[in-house]
Amino acid sequence: MFLTRPEIAGTFGVAASTHWIATAVAMAVLERGGNAADAAVAAGFTLQIVEPHLNGPGGDCPIIVHDAGKNTQSVICGQGVAPAGLTVAHVKGELGLDLIPGTGLLPAMVPGAFDAWATLLRDHGTMRLGEVMDYAIGYATNGAHMVPRVVATLETVRPLFEAEWPTSAALWLRDGGPKAGGLWRNPTLAATWNRVLAEARRADREEEIEAARNVWYRGFVAEAIGRFSTSTVSLDASGKRHRGVITADDLANWRAPVEAPASYTYRGHTVLKVGPWGQAPAYLQTLSLLSGFDLAGMDPLGERYIHTIVECMKLAYADREAFYGDPDFCDVPLEALLSETYAAERRKLVTEEASLTLRPGTLPGRVTPWVDHGAEARAAILTAIPGAGEPTVARLGASGGDTCHIDVIDRWGNMVSATPSGGWLQSSPAIPELGFCLGTRGQMFWLDETLPNGLKPGKRPRTTLSPGMVLRDGKGWMSFGTPGGEQQDQWQIMMLTRMIDHAMGIQEAIDAPSFHSEHWPSSFWPRVARPGKVVIEGRYAPDVATALAARGHRVTVGGDWSEGRLTGARREPDGQMFAGANPRGMQGYAAGR
Repeated sequence: MFLTRPEIAGTFGVAASTHWIATAVAMAVLERGGNAADAAVAAGFTLQIVEPHLNGPGGDCPIIVHDAGKNTQSVICGQGVAPAGLTVAHVKGELGLDLIPGTGLLPAMVPGAFDAWATLLRDHGTMRLGEVMDYAIGYATNGAHMVPRVVATLETVRPLFEAEWPTSAALWLRDGGPKAGGLWRNPTLAATWNRVLAEARRADREEEIEAARNVWYRGFVAEAIGRFSTSTVSLDASGKRHRGVITADDLANWRAPVEAPASYTYRGHTVLKVGPWGQAPAYLQTLSLLSGFDLAGMDPLGERYIHTIVECMKLAYADREAFYGDPDFCDVPLEALLSETYAAERRKLVTEEASLTLRPGTLPGRVTPWVDHGAEARAAILTAIPGAGEPTVARLGASGGDTCHIDVIDRWGNMVSATPSGGWLQSSPAIPELGFCLGTRGQMFWLDETLPNGLKPGKRPRTTLSPGMVLRDGKGWMSFGTPGGEQQDQWQIMMLTRMIDHAMGIQEAIDAPSFHSEHWPSSFWPRVARPGKVVIEGRYAPDVATALAARGHRVTVGGDWSEGRLTGARREPDGQMFAGANPRGMQGYAAGR
């Protein structure tokens, strides 16, 4: 099969990310003696500078980490919660909205990324906070190379910034704004980071990290966020102007929890994902359904392979809508949903024809809490409102926000898979004294408290962010992930099954033609569903689209290289490490030695 680049191989360490600068930073940290956690944190802060249209300091970051010395795995939940003032009564009753808007200050959650990175460094790293942040601070101070998509994103929101978001205009449009291929500085953010480090300075490494967390969540950063949010009225995706509700107290009362990952064993490989506060268990449910099909006997570039995966995903994502939510607020029957008994019954629904309905399952003694939210009826209002939603940049153009991803493996076998997102420059007005804006993941809540993903203060919105990790023979084997909102767990299914069922390497599995479905309601404003829709890359043979259409799929053929931004890294028993990254978009790279 055609490869765009070789799969990276080494024995010292490997890193892969959605931007070559972040990958280079991760490798630099490994070369300095840091471990995978140190490298991932340094790369994570760097991504906030080099991919500001895809993530930011005010965003989110779920992380899966494998500790090789202890042979343990954990999830650091960098998904912030809803502020105390964000209630159904406020949004639906007082403001008269039927959906939380996708942009502006109203949908802002507690920013989780900083605490997630700090927790990873404290619990699994070896370096000091200033050492790993030094790279990002350097780029913010001296300038970072701006890829064309940053500039293209800014052009879509330039009218909004100039007319409605003056603080964003002052930050991002000064001197005409960044130029593609040029350097861009964010001295305000650099000053914020330097102040955090200065106020947190301690002799002990862990005490310093804890102090920095307090400065961010209980000090000047939290105070600036609360002051700006509650005093600023801004235009958002609803077409109306609203002020935010997040306060300094909301930040002070939150810390990133550390949890056990959700898991499913697929053909001898234990796959790890975040819990049902994210969409990630739908990935595990899809694998449980696919385990009953002979994928190895199917052409990985054929229509039968696509049909089987899409139909299984439809069932898993229907259950996402019906059952998934923050388990601190609702009982998610994940063990039952991942059981072979349940999968065997659900598998019977996969036929030779495409399903055009949303079919959540039922469990004994439980009522399926699904209601028709009218997402299809809202399809008519799907407009190119700047910053709304989380479309994949490579597929839809750079009008909205997306996500980043980082994979690192060090010479000791430690692994990190992290998917930072949110707080992208076009999500909400910039906070002038901090140099960044807030994430808008509150748009993922339904305005119905009775639903698993219904809005409640202190609750995590059901995020699409989905880092992945795989164990083989009980030991860390692979770290992987991708940006892409709804598509994250779809593209990762293809990558993993091509590797396990078709013996492809990482780069080969990434390079192969890909696809996605839009069958179920989107997690992003305005929550549109397109039943039966399947988008395939143009590199598939022409008869693939024809055969899928004959089965009843509503097929769209996209560009030749338009699906996915996957990265991955794996470690084999002989000590060799391999890594690969997506060529689409010309940003992602892997490195190692």
